[in-house]
Amino acid sequence: METLYPLLFEDNFHVLVWGGNRLKSIKGLPADDVPIGESWEVSAVEKSKSVVKNGALKGMDLNTLTREYGTLLLGESVFKRYGENFPLLVKFIDAAKDLSVQVHPNNEIAMRRHNLFGKSELWYIMKAEPDSKIYVGFNTPISKYEYTQRIENGTICEVLQEHRVKAGDVFYIPAGRVHAICGGIMLAEIQQTSDLTYRIFDYNRPGLDGKPRELHTEWARDALDYTVYNEYKTCYERKLNDAVSVIANDLFVVNLFEVNGPVDRTLYRHDSFVIYMCLEGNCSIKIKSTKGFGDGVMPDITEISLTEGNSCLIPASVADLVVTPCNSDGITRLLEVYIDDNGY
Repeated sequence: METLYPLLFEDNFHVLVWGGNRLKSIKGLPADDVPIGESWEVSAVEKSKSVVKNGALKGMDLNTLTREYGTLLLGESVFKRYGENFPLLVKFIDAAKDLSVQVHPNNEIAMRRHNLFGKSELWYIMKAEPDSKIYVGFNTPISKYEYTQRIENGTICEVLQEHRVKAGDVFYIPAGRVHAICGGIMLAEIQQTSDLTYRIFDYNRPGLDGKPRELHTEWARDALDYTVYNEYKTCYERKLNDAVSVIANDLFVVNLFEVNGPVDRTLYRHDSFVIYMCLEGNCSIKIKSTKGFGDGVMPDITEISLTEGNSCLIPASVADLVVTPCNSDGITRLLEVYIDDNGY
C-alpha cells in the first residue's frame, strides 16, 4: 500500500446560470465566457468526486482512497463516526449573479426523505464588489402560511435579513436557515458532504436550458427554521502566524491561518484529515513527521506547493508539518479545516 502524502486534486468546475469567470483566472487558467459557479475542491459526492492529480495515487478518486486507507486518511475518531464516507465538501464559489433563495434540510429530514446527509455550511467572503450583499435568516417572524403566500407573490426577499459584506466576513449557515448569495461575491464554502438543496425562489429566471429551474416549496416549508436571531454574522479575531478559530462544532472546525513566515502545525492531536484552502498568496506545505506507519515512514512526496485558489488534503497519518509562505512581500491566507470531536 502506498504511503499517503499531501494530496492535490484535478479541477472540478460546475457550470451554473449565475456563475462568473473568476475561478479559472484565480487558478491560473485561461478565462472564457463559460459561467463557472463553483469549483469543488475536495468532494466525495458521488456524481462529482475529486480525483488525485499528484504522486503515485494520481487518478484515484477520493471515495476509493477513503475505502482503501480508512483511518490513515480520515483519522480513527472520524472513521468511527463516518465509516467510509468522507464527511466534508469544500468549494470556491463565484457568484456573478444572484443565487436562488434556498435552504438545506437537517440530517433527520434528509435521511428520512432522501437517505442523505443534511447540510450545514460556512461561508468565508474572499472578494466582494462594492455594496454586495447576501441574505441570511429572516428579519421578521413569519408563519408557514405567510411563507407560502410570499413564494406565490414573489415577495419572500422582503422578509429576509440582508447583509452588506466585505472580504473577511464569515457566516455560518446551519441546516434550516434560509440564505442566498448575491452577485459580485466570491467565497469559500465548507459544508457537510451533501448536494441536497431546497430551492425556494429563483427570481422567475430561466436556467441554462431556457426553462425555469425546479422549486421545492413544500419540502422547504417544513425544513425552514423560522426563528429570528439577533446576530447572523460570525465574529472572530485575527492573528498573524497562528491559526485563529473561526468556528468549531461537531460537524467541522474552521481556522483562519495567515502567515508571513514559516509556521509549524501539530496535527496529530486532532485525529483527523486536514484541508487547506489557499485564499490569497502562495505557500509550501512540508511534512515533518507521520504516524500510523510503524516507524513513522515518510512518503515519497513530503512537500507540495499550494497556490491561490487551490486546496489540498492532508491525511490523518501526517503528524506535523510546516507552512512556509512563498510570496516574500505579503501574507499568505489559508483556511484550515478538519473534524475534532474532542477539541471544539
